[in-house]
Amino acid sequence: MAAMEDTTTAAAKAAAKRKVANLAFWSIVIAFLVMGLKFVAWQITGSVALYSDALESIVNVITAAAALWAIRISYKPADSDHPFGHHKAEYFSAVLEGVLIVVAALLIIAKVWQSLQNPASLEQPWEGLAINAGAALVNAVWAFVLIRNGRTERSPALVADGQHIMTDVLTSVGVIVGLVAAVMTGWHILDPLLALLVALNILYQGWKLTGESLSGLMDRAVDTQEHMQIRDIISANSKGAMEVHDLKTRIAGRATFIEFHLVVDADMTVGASHVICDRIEDALKAEIPSVRVTIHVEPDDEAKLPKGTTAVPFA
Repeated sequence: MAAMEDTTTAAAKAAAKRKVANLAFWSIVIAFLVMGLKFVAWQITGSVALYSDALESIVNVITAAAALWAIRISYKPADSDHPFGHHKAEYFSAVLEGVLIVVAALLIIAKVWQSLQNPASLEQPWEGLAINAGAALVNAVWAFVLIRNGRTERSPALVADGQHIMTDVLTSVGVIVGLVAAVMTGWHILDPLLALLVALNILYQGWKLTGESLSGLMDRAVDTQEHMQIRDIISANSKGAMEVHDLKTRIAGRATFIEFHLVVDADMTVGASHVICDRIEDALKAEIPSVRVTIHVEPDDEAKLPKGTTAVPFA
């Protein structure tokens, strides 16, 4: 039975790996498509705002490729040099994405400065706006797919890529609305000003994304809701133990690491305490994907709560 469960788990992990890797690969293809459309829109209009939108698409292509590389690394099994696995590799991709976003913003600001010196009217604005709108629609659908699947598979690289693309979509919508106003009113100065707003927005998004990724590299704990879920699972499956204390968690990409101390009667055999540990570990694995559990068993003189306390409480 155990061998069958291990085989099923391995098959599920392999399927998840293929799914995430395929999504990362198609992100590169779609990023190239969208980038091409946006550069066409910029070329036929000469709009600085559309140039800023196209420039951000270059970042999408680079980061999509980086995400694919990071995902493949993160799925490598643990080895002697990395006994806890390679899960954190995806955070490096997300950090790179944040840095490249900042670089793109600085390039846009430089272009805005040039345009402010010599503002010009737009050429073929409606054709360019239509092409850009089509690119934004493709991006919106793909961003939704990446974020949903990234959260399901607990892939920071996919989530970061999807969130950045969604930011790109919002940017495109703002640019399109602003350029329509510029064309209708004849206020050509709106074009570089819109580009400047795009640059400031993606600067903020780059800073935010980098901060979130660095937080993951710093062994951030699970959120409060998941922490309480873990406590409930442990308490419900600790029959025979006396107390649980020093519960600690950390997230590394898809993996969640859990460790705690389990207090048992000093006269309990190693085999009996091991049965309790197995029961707790199996329950956690059934509810939390890619979990790694470490349990330190202690005798009752290590308990932190008064003797006689029931229901396997947490200290």
